[in-house]
This record gives sequence, structure tokens and C-alpha cells, in this order.
Amino acid sequence: MLILLVIGISVLGLVFAAYLAKWVLGHSMGSQPMQAISNAIKEGAEAFLRRQNKTILYMAILFAAVLFIGYGFVREHRDFDPVGSAFELGLWITVSFVLGALCSVLAGYIGMWISIRSNIRTATAALSSLNSALRIALRGGAVSGLLVVAMSLLGVAGLYALVRFFSPDIPEVKIPLLIVGYGFGASFVALFAQLGGGIYTKAADVGADLVGKVEAGIPEDDPRNPAVIADLVGDNVGDCAGRGADLFESTAAENIGAMILGAALAAQAEAKGAGFALGVVGVMMFPLVARAFGIIASIIGILTVKMDKEEKMDPMAALNRGYYVAVVLAMIAFAGATRWLLHSEAAPNAWWLFFICGVLGVLTSVAFVYITQYYTEYKYRPVQSIAQASETGPATNIIAGMGVGFECVWMPTVVMSIALLGSYSLGNMAFAGIEGVSGGLFGTAVATMGMLATAAFILAMDTFGPITDNAGGIVEMSQQPENVRERTDRLDSVGNTTKALTKGYAIGSAGLAAFLLFQAYIEEVLNYAGVQAMAEQAHGTLFPVNLGKPVVFVGAFLGAMLVFLFSALAIRAVGRAAQAIIGEVRRQYRDLPRVNDIIQFPETFKPDYGSSVDIVTRAALKQMVAPGLLAVLMPVLVGVIFKYAFASADDRLIAAEAVAALLMVGTIVGIITALLLNNGGGAWDNAKKYIEAGAHGGKYLTDAQGNKLKNPVHAAAVVGDTVGDPFKDTAGPSLHVLIKLLSTITLVLAPLFL
Repeated sequence: MLILLVIGISVLGLVFAAYLAKWVLGHSMGSQPMQAISNAIKEGAEAFLRRQNKTILYMAILFAAVLFIGYGFVREHRDFDPVGSAFELGLWITVSFVLGALCSVLAGYIGMWISIRSNIRTATAALSSLNSALRIALRGGAVSGLLVVAMSLLGVAGLYALVRFFSPDIPEVKIPLLIVGYGFGASFVALFAQLGGGIYTKAADVGADLVGKVEAGIPEDDPRNPAVIADLVGDNVGDCAGRGADLFESTAAENIGAMILGAALAAQAEAKGAGFALGVVGVMMFPLVARAFGIIASIIGILTVKMDKEEKMDPMAALNRGYYVAVVLAMIAFAGATRWLLHSEAAPNAWWLFFICGVLGVLTSVAFVYITQYYTEYKYRPVQSIAQASETGPATNIIAGMGVGFECVWMPTVVMSIALLGSYSLGNMAFAGIEGVSGGLFGTAVATMGMLATAAFILAMDTFGPITDNAGGIVEMSQQPENVRERTDRLDSVGNTTKALTKGYAIGSAGLAAFLLFQAYIEEVLNYAGVQAMAEQAHGTLFPVNLGKPVVFVGAFLGAMLVFLFSALAIRAVGRAAQAIIGEVRRQYRDLPRVNDIIQFPETFKPDYGSSVDIVTRAALKQMVAPGLLAVLMPVLVGVIFKYAFASADDRLIAAEAVAALLMVGTIVGIITALLLNNGGGAWDNAKKYIEAGAHGGKYLTDAQGNKLKNPVHAAAVVGDTVGDPFKDTAGPSLHVLIKLLSTITLVLAPLFL
């Protein structure tokens, strides 16, 4: 019954996403010049994603073959495996991996598909109404949000049902161990999608900004900039497709990890006579049921977003209202789900203590929103200090920006620490007085579920950003009246805020989910090592990771190094691709006349957009491979090499312990580094926007003769912004995926390290 409920609500989410897509596509596409610009963006985005997905799927097929051979033929079958033969184990792991990869590709592609069709309709609606433009942009984003969460849920629930149907003899508590490949497949695709999209969008953005704004002195999204279409394409392939794949794998991996921990806790409680109301299966299904109720809450929240009739309301206030409606409804449903599935007669306080864990997760996400706002909005000290530093040139701007980036990590770290310790303590209190039952680790899993409860609405707000950014570009390039540009600027400003907030949300959820997945890895190692019987009596306390052992210390050392090397490769990839774009734009501007170093464009000048799109497409696809393969292969090589080099009869789990250290330290360093990159880059970006809004002399100065001159303060801020671009939109978001990929790949490959 529970699995049918989950599948039913998932299908409802997909049907509602289809309804929203039809509603958005039913709106006008505007004039011929607007459609010409939109079509150029659409063609560039679809061409890039087709080539990227082809590359990713080739690598996924290769890795699927390695998984099947490794599990089915290389690793010997053991009596305590969840299935009866090595071949069957290899088959289920490989099938779940392939399904996760395909669903992740599909979710990212459909999200981008609707986004590049929502932008022209948002721009057209802005000609007459800000409220209509707001609703079209959000509902276009909501198609992606609902699709990602519903498909993630449907994939996990569907795989669970498939295993039950084809292998009915497998104990239900063992099924999550067979479908962990689904999370890994999703993570595998998400990493390359985020890397490829991030490299594309920031290479185009850096090229367009440095040559267009600084050298040519033209505004953002100016049709005379040869890189402007590539920049607008990048918003879709990076922020829509990339972030969609990111949150898809977040929800998929977290669902499976929580099911593994839930099964361990429920089995432990039943052994001590403190079983839950619906038994082990009820606790295992709780993450899926809670996520399903979150879809319904998000749908209602999305429908409530609208502005007042006079359109004086801040669009951000309208979005916040919808978000808080979704949060309140999700928490009411969460309370119902905990009472229904987590009630135990022997521990009557357990369900409401777990519910408070979920509330703690929601409060953590809200805290991340406000922390991100403080460090990235120009109303506050950090961004203003970077703008002030621009008075003395690019060097002091970069110094100030790095200072803000390093400073910003302390508050999120404290908030995550409080959430983890608080939820762990509440989980332990749930079974106080019942010896041998520890709910602490499951408490941290419930907190993560609470944080991801409204993931569909959060992703809708994230995709809202590139849709409004593209709409503003279409309005600017088609030379619409000033009052129309003012409307799209209001939406674009809100879109920049929502993109920054969702990055904060993504890293916060990645941090909590990574801890949950780390514990799931420990449970899996114990299971495949044949010591699960002991583990059920001391759930979460066995298998210590001892950094005092040289082999384990080296594993941790390599985990820290991986984060920095991965970030270096991602940032360097943007730099290389941007150099190619800058060279192309300069080539097209080479022979144009200049006055006061400002290009004077003849009326006959027509830029070649296609060459820039082609250059950045080829560069992004080439450059994404090295950092992606590094992330995938590092934990595998450490586990396998250390197994054969250091495992012995006295310490046969040493390789799994070294991988656990790599995972643990890599996660910690990855979270801190991602916070630095995301918030530092966002602060640089908004310092530039603060100056463009008129602070510190604005974009241009006027000399005594009335001539317009470039403002060197603005030029310094643009340099800082271009430094921050690969930080906040390539390396930072890719680290979110790396953190979870390390967890999912070790979950899938744990048996090969033993």
C-alpha cells in the first residue's frame, strides 16, 4: 500500500508538471525579432545538451559494464550477500545505475527544454504585466522542479517494486542495498552535467563581460556583443540542466541512504521489542512518503504565487509567500507521516521527537537562506566592502572578495553543526530507556528529509533565475521600451537572489545528506563484511575510522587533496574556454573605430553569434572530462589499491576504512570550499551590480567637457566579478555534486573494497 501511495503521488507530480508546461506554452511568443533571439538561444542550448548527454551516456555505459563485471564475475559471492548469486547482485546494481543515469539525463533535459521556451513567453508578458511575467517564469521553473523530485521518487519506488516483483525471496530490509546504484547513476550524470554546463556558462559570461563591458563599454546583453547568445545559452545549460541534475541526485541518494538507516534502526528496535507501528517496511518507506507529501505542498505553494493588482509588491515577497506556504504545509504533512509510520508503543515519544528533527532541518534551510543573503546582497557590509575596495583597483577588489569568501564559511558551519548534533540528540532521546536501540543516526536522516521537503519549490525558484535573465536579454536585444526593461530588471534582480539562495540551500542539503550517506556506507560495509548481526545490537557504533593508522590517514589526506585538485581543474577549464571566447570577440571588434577607448559601432555592424556558441560548446565538452574522471576514479583506486596492498587477516577492513576517511575528510573540506567559492563569487558579482546601480560613481564618468568616460572603479569590479564567475557557477556547484558522488560511489562499490 505504501509503495503504491508513493508511486501515485509521484505520477500526480508528473501530471501537474505537464499541466504547467501546457499552461506556459499557451502564452504568446511575441514579435518576430524577439522570436529570432529566442530561437538562437534554443538552438544553442539544445545542440550543446545533445552533444553533452551523448558524451555522458557513452561514459555511463562504460562504467555500467565495469560495475557488472566487477560485481558479477570478479567479486566472489558471499553467504551474507542480499541475493543468492554474484550475477544477480551485479545485475541489480547495474540496472539501478543505468536507470539512475537515464532519469537524471531526462530530468535535466526536460527542465532545460521548458526553460528555453518560457523565456520568450516571460519577455512577451513583461510588455504588459509584471505579474504575468512573474507567474510564467515561476511556473516554467516549477515544471523542472516537480519533474526532478517526482522522477527521483518514482525511480526509487519503482526500483523497489521491481525487486520485490522479480526477486520476492529477498528480505525487504536488504532491497535498499541493491538499488544504491540508482543514486550513483544520478550522481555520475549530475557531475558531468554540472561541470559541462558550468564551464560553458562561465566561459561565455567572462568573455562577454571582459570584452563587452570593460573593453567595448557596452551594456549587458547588448546585441552588438558576439558572445551574448552564448552567455544566454549558458544560463540554461548551467543553471537549469546542471542544477536540475544536481538536485535530482540529491533527493535520490538521500532517499536510498535514509532507507538503509531506517531499515537498520527498525530491525534493531524490533529485536528489542520496541517495533514501529507498521514494522520495518513502514520505517523504510518513511523517506519516500515524506518526500511525496512534499510534492503536494510544493504544488500548492507554487499556485499561491502572484502579485497585487497594482504590481507595487516586491516580486521576491510574492515568491517568499509561496515558499512559506509550501514549508508550513510540508511540515503539517511531515507530522502526519511521522505519527503514522514512526510511532512505537514502547517509545511513545519517538514520533514527535523525529518530527522535531525534521523541523530542525527546515530551520537549517531557512538559516542558510538568510546567511547567503547577508554575504551576497549589496544591502549588507560584505558586498559593500568589496565595492569600496574597487576604488583602488582590481587587486584590492580581489583581496577584499577573497576575505569575504574565507569569512563566510563560519556561520553555515556552525548552523550545520547545531543541526547535526541537535537531530542526533533528539534521535537518541526517542528510545531513551530502551537499551540497545539508538535512533541518533536516523534522527540526522530525518533532519535531512526536512531540509529537502520543499525541494520542488526551491528548484522552481532556482530555474526562475535563468528564465528571467534570458527574458531580460531578449527584451534588451530586441530594443523594447525602457519601461519593459525596468519590469524584466526587477524580475532579473529577484532571479539573481533566488539563484544565490538555492546555491546556499544546495550546499546545506549536501552537507546534511553527505553525513547521512556516510553513515549508510558504514552500515553497508558492516553488512557486506558479515558483521551486521553485531551491528544491529550496536547500530552506528562499530567500525571506527581510526586516523591514527597511517593507511587511513593517507586516505583522509587524499580526500582533502581531491577537493582542491578538482576545483583547480574546473576553474582552469573556464579560464581556457574563456580565452578562446575573448579572442573571438576581439577579432570581430578589431577594425571598429574608438573614441576615448569606447568603440563606436557603425549601424551596419552585425556580430557573428554562431562562432562564439560553437567555440564554447567544443571547449566545455573537452574540458569537463578530466575533473569528472578524477572525481569518479579517485575513491575507486584508493579502495582497490589499498585492499590489495594493505588488507590482512588481522585487518581485513583497512581499505574500506581508508575509503571512509577519504569520504569523511573530502566531504568536510568540500563543504567548506564550496561555501567559500559560492558566497565569494556571489559577493563579487553583486559588488559589480552595486556600482552599476550608481554607487562609487556608477558605470560611466563625465569629464569637464561633458564627454562620457569609463569609470575605473566599475572596471575593477568587473574584473573581480569575472574572477568570481567560475567560483560561484562552475567549481562551487560542481563541489555539491562531488560531495554526494563520493558518498554514492563508495556506497555502490563498498563490497569491492572488502
